[in-house]
Amino acid sequence: MHIAVVLQDRCQFKKCNYECRLYCPPVRMGIDTVVITEKGYPKIIEELCEGCGICVHKCPFEAVKIVGLPEELKEELVHQYGENGFRLYRLPQIKQGKVVGILGPNGVGKTTSLNILSGNLIPNLGNYEKKPSWDDVIDYFSGNVMADYFSKLRDGEIKTALKPQYVDKIPRVFKGKVKELLKNVNEDISEVASLLKIENILDRDVDKLSGGELQSVAIAATMLKDADVYFFDEPSSYLDIDQRLEIARIIKDLAEKKIVFVVEHDLAVMDFIADVVHILYGSEGAYGVVSQIRATRNAINSFLEGYLREENIRFRPWKIEFTEHPPKRSLELPTLIKWPYIEKKYENFKLEVEPGEIKIGEVVGVVGPNATGKTTFVKILAGVIKADRGEINEEVKVSYKPQYIKPQYDGTVEELLMFTFKDRMSNSFFLSEVINPLGIKHMYNKDVNALSGGEMQRLAIAICLGLEADLYLLDEPSAYLDSNQRMIAAKVIRRVMENTGKSALVVDHDVYFIDIVSDDVMVFGGEPARHGIGKGPYPMREGMNLFLKNVGITFRRDGETKRPRINKPGSYTDREQKEKGEYYYA
Repeated sequence: MHIAVVLQDRCQFKKCNYECRLYCPPVRMGIDTVVITEKGYPKIIEELCEGCGICVHKCPFEAVKIVGLPEELKEELVHQYGENGFRLYRLPQIKQGKVVGILGPNGVGKTTSLNILSGNLIPNLGNYEKKPSWDDVIDYFSGNVMADYFSKLRDGEIKTALKPQYVDKIPRVFKGKVKELLKNVNEDISEVASLLKIENILDRDVDKLSGGELQSVAIAATMLKDADVYFFDEPSSYLDIDQRLEIARIIKDLAEKKIVFVVEHDLAVMDFIADVVHILYGSEGAYGVVSQIRATRNAINSFLEGYLREENIRFRPWKIEFTEHPPKRSLELPTLIKWPYIEKKYENFKLEVEPGEIKIGEVVGVVGPNATGKTTFVKILAGVIKADRGEINEEVKVSYKPQYIKPQYDGTVEELLMFTFKDRMSNSFFLSEVINPLGIKHMYNKDVNALSGGEMQRLAIAICLGLEADLYLLDEPSAYLDSNQRMIAAKVIRRVMENTGKSALVVDHDVYFIDIVSDDVMVFGGEPARHGIGKGPYPMREGMNLFLKNVGITFRRDGETKRPRINKPGSYTDREQKEKGEYYYA
């Protein structure tokens, strides 16, 4: 079978000649396979469509998708958003006592799945013209554990709690102190506040919190709800690795008593937190399929390979690969920028950075806990703020992508790119190595102010890399990107630096991202929110060992994919590596 999808957010029918209809073979023979709706959008009648794909190639805005799917999926359609709209096939399974992970790219139905399982969306089973009812859903899943689940959900016997993905939007909907926000959910907040270590920010205004603090508050608010099923959508965003693992342990403990689902794009955290995993694959905005449930290691390895062996499905044409040892760089590279001892003081915080340098053509990763001065150091290099002590004399042209991106442009993405650097828009290297891999072309006709968090992040990375500079500073470029996009963004940054001979400094908390993108690393430590100390850059192995020793975590390499895997604290491998002083490249 094949399905036809018209992506209305890409369709610009006022700017085209309806090529999808003009070149359609059945239409040319007098068969109304493509018709124009009252609103002006084209509609493809799937029963009459031959699936030739000519309309896909002729559409100037890549707004049409014709996708061939296995015939057996026809009976497993769970929800469809209208004619020529997105379709979701199958649902994740309920597993008592286990953390069920949901892994997949953006736009293939993870949010739709969570909305259905949480009761916020009644699936229409493909019958989008009829108002959906829980009775139809229960009949459809008859004989399956899901029938009992949806029956209890309908009757109010199951309560659900959902932690939203975009925690930075919380200050827009709530004004007041953290304590007030949490007490609106549950009066007794002391235990959860202690568990998540947020007692010191309870009297702070919500709009004064950092991204990591907002994430912790959102998780606390979710856990304070008296629910039977908990859904955590990207619980690790903005948290450092130590905080991510602490949150993972808390969620794993919760799963011993409740049903828990987690959507996570940090593969190291997913590997640590989930007991079993569903991979969601498909085509962005067109369809999504929930795979069979798998053990976590097998699921992540299959995801990296882009191939589901049991189902004989290749959902990505390329593999995500890791090197067993860090890349070796020549020590003869000339120095681009050198800094002396740097000091910056605030009212309650002091940052000290030891002397260091970045070489030409080198990518330096920056790791360390939150609130230890990583962003402050980047801002000093970018010239946004001045150090109290230690002046950087080299005149180095810098391009800077900040941690928090606020759109300040009224217009489309294409207009913004043309306004920012018109000459680069015809540069074949920029188009092939930055714009196309990051999927920016599909966003050309979208308003900048209407972009999602992930789209805004990709656009910000593209603009940063598109500007002419000697040193590119990227603060948390993986935030809000899905697992695919993170690996692509890391490779884009590396390729641009390798091919242009430029340098980059990249701050991030995703270990996989840092592993792929970095040649050397800077390590920040100290006492969070009081005293930060920056050291390095160090060679990759030495720097990661220093960083992980500070937080007490060890990684091993997966024997099949060579990806970093977190060792269970106190396990034989964990103890053995700590004794050897090998925290990362064992």
